Amino acid sequence: MRSTEEAEGLDGEASNTSMISGAGSPYQPTTEPVHARSIFGGIRCDVDYLKSYFGILKGVEVVLSLIGFICIETIMMCSPCGGVYFFEFVSCSAFVVTGALLVIFCLNLHTKVPHIDWNLTDLGNTAVSTFLFFLSSLVLACINHNTGAEIAAVTFGFLATGVYGLNTFLAVRRWRRGGGGGNPGGQRATQSSEYMRARTASRGEMEARPELA
Repeated sequence: MRSTEEAEGLDGEASNTSMISGAGSPYQPTTEPVHARSIFGGIRCDVDYLKSYFGILKGVEVVLSLIGFICIETIMMCSPCGGVYFFEFVSCSAFVVTGALLVIFCLNLHTKVPHIDWNLTDLGNTAVSTFLFFLSSLVLACINHNTGAEIAAVTFGFLATGVYGLNTFLAVRRWRRGGGGGNPGGQRATQSSEYMRARTASRGEMEARPELA
C-alpha cells in the first residue's frame, strides 16, 4: 500500500511539474482559428488616390477615351476607313488599360504584387497613349468627311492627348523621384518598418518576462 501511495505521489508531482513548465513555455497551443492568406484580403477603396492628381487624371482619361470610342462607333460610312479603325483601336485600348490601372490603384491591388514597378508601368501606359492618341487624331483629322461624329472624335482625341501628356509629365517626375502613388517600394518600406516594430515589441516583452527564456 505504501509503495502504491508513493507512486501516486510521484505521479502527482510529475503532473504538477509538467503543468508549471507548460505554463512557462512560450510555445502555447492556441484556440484562435488560422485564416488562410488571400491575395484579395484587405481590399478597400483608396479615396485619397481618387482625390490626387493622378487619380483625377486617370478618371478624366477613362471618360475621354470612352467618349472618343463612342463617337467613332457612330460613324456608319467611311472611305477610306483606315483612320477610323486606327482611332477606334487606340480609344478602346486606352479605355481598357487605363481603366484597369485606375481600378488597381484605387483598390490597392498593386500592393499585392510588389515585384512590378508600378510607377514605370503607369509611365509607359501614359506615354504610349499620348503618342497613339495624337497620331490617330491627326490621321483622322486629315482624312475625314467633316461629319459630326468624326469632328467630335477628333476633338476628344486631342483632348485625351493633352490629358495623357500632362499625366506623362507628372509620371516622369514621380518616377525620377522614385516614390509616391502606385510605387510598391513605399509599401515594402512600410511593411519592413512595421515588421521591425513588431520584432522590437516582442523582444521587449521577452526581456520583461525572463521566465519565458
